[in-house]
Formats: sequence, structure tokens, C-alpha cells
Amino acid sequence: MNRPPIFSQWWLGLLLSVTPLAAAELSPPGVRTLSGHAGSVLGVEFSPDGKVLATSSRDKTIKFWDARTGELRRTLTDHTADVYDIAFSPAGDLLASASGDRTIRLRDAATGDTKSVLEGHTDIVRAIAFAPDGKTLVSVSVDQTVRVWDVATGKLARTLTGHTARVKSVVFPPDGRTFATASTDKTIRVWDALTGATKAVLAGHTGDLETLAWSPDGRTLASSSGDMTVRLWNVATGQTRSVLEGHRAEVDSVAWSPDGKTLASGSKDTTIKFWDVGSGSCSGP
Repeated sequence: MNRPPIFSQWWLGLLLSVTPLAAAELSPPGVRTLSGHAGSVLGVEFSPDGKVLATSSRDKTIKFWDARTGELRRTLTDHTADVYDIAFSPAGDLLASASGDRTIRLRDAATGDTKSVLEGHTDIVRAIAFAPDGKTLVSVSVDQTVRVWDVATGKLARTLTGHTARVKSVVFPPDGRTFATASTDKTIRVWDALTGATKAVLAGHTGDLETLAWSPDGRTLASSSGDMTVRLWNVATGQTRSVLEGHRAEVDSVAWSPDGKTLASGSKDTTIKFWDVGSGSCSGP
């Protein structure tokens, strides 16, 4: 996933990473609960203007909500399997969706109408990310490949190989010159966005990689893992900057604060931890 550093989205991501009971206990006054999906909610994305919240689910649907009122605007039902991820284009005119039906759909964000169906993956498509310029979309899959698509034509530009197990996450830094992918082969790969060449392979986690998040300044990459740790990487050197330890179960999600000074992590241990990036110290249970 590749999301803008908006605090409301950061907070929402934290709530989705913990159990419903914990989320309810953490919800500040005024937070709204949206009900309507008939299965687990897998993807959550605000439109760039903050007016629309899109959600995707194991119920095979995508829902558009009015972000101010919480009113359900429309439900899309054209995927035939779980919808694992969604992403708005940087301009906000498109919404991409990735599914267990092995396809990616590019849609008109205003109407929900499908503009193109991207086909080529041979297994579940787990995650997608638009490049910052909106011209390309990158997808990752259980088929162990990374695919780069031309958004204007819907055509496959290239297929990247190197991971040896399912690929679960993809993120772009703000400058868009590279992108990073994370796999259950326990490695992160950093790719040249223009050529597709591998620029670095980051190794150190002892468990499956779950999610990635690039710092707002593009200098540090955060990764979460089944080894119960979060790692901060200096991508320029390929070295681990710090290992954040304290969770007691798999760490499913990480998110940066807009100023880049704090990192939040959500775990299957039902806790959220807030880390001071400079010192590596933790506030939270």
C-alpha cells in the first residue's frame, strides 16, 4: 500500500490493526463506526481531497462512503473474490482495486465504472501502489512476481522477479524514483522505478514480512514482520537503522506520523505502540 501521510488516515489504519474491542476502547469522542460489509475489511483509503473513504472486503465488494457524514454512496460488486487492496491515484480521478480473482481493476473514482481490467497475475493480487506521478501502477502477488502497469493504456509494462515467496506489500517513496516490495521470503527488495532493476535486497527479519511504510522525507523505510519486530532501514546504505522490539505477536501494520518523528505499529497482540523514531523508545502497553 502507498498512502499519503494524513493523520486521520494514520489513525484509521491503527484502529483497523487491532481487535474490534480494542478499537472501540481507543476511539476518541466523535469517531464514527461504519457498518455494511459482510466480511473482514481488508483495504481502507481516503481520496486525496479527503471527501471520500473507500473500503474493500472479503465480501468481494468495494464501498464508497461520504467521509464527512459516513453515508454509504455506492457499493461495487464486480470482483469475484476477496478485494485485498485499493488505492486512489494521486490526482484522485482513479481508484485501483486488487483481488483474489487475480485481476486489478482501474475505475473512475467519481462513478465507480471500470475503465480497464489488468490481467496477468497467476494468483491472488495482494497489494497495489500508484507511482507519485500517477503514470504507473505496481502490483504484487502470491505468484511471487511484481508487475508494473501503464495506467493510461492498462497494459503490462514489465514483470519483475526475484522474490522466492508470495509478495505482500509495495510502497513508493515521495520522489518516485524507486519502490520497495516485501515478501514472505523474509526480504525487502528495492527496485529502480524506471528500469525495474533491483537496487538493494534488505535482509534481517527472521519472520515473514507483512507491511512497509516509507517516511515522509523518503530517507527511512519501516517494515513489520511475523518475528514480532519493526525495523527501520537506511535505504541508501541497505543497513538496518534500528530494530523496534516490544510486541508479543506478529506485527501487521506500520504507519508514520506526518512529521516523520513517530512510527505507530499494530500487532496481533491487540496493542498499538507509538515509537519515537529518533530514540527508538516506545510509548504504549
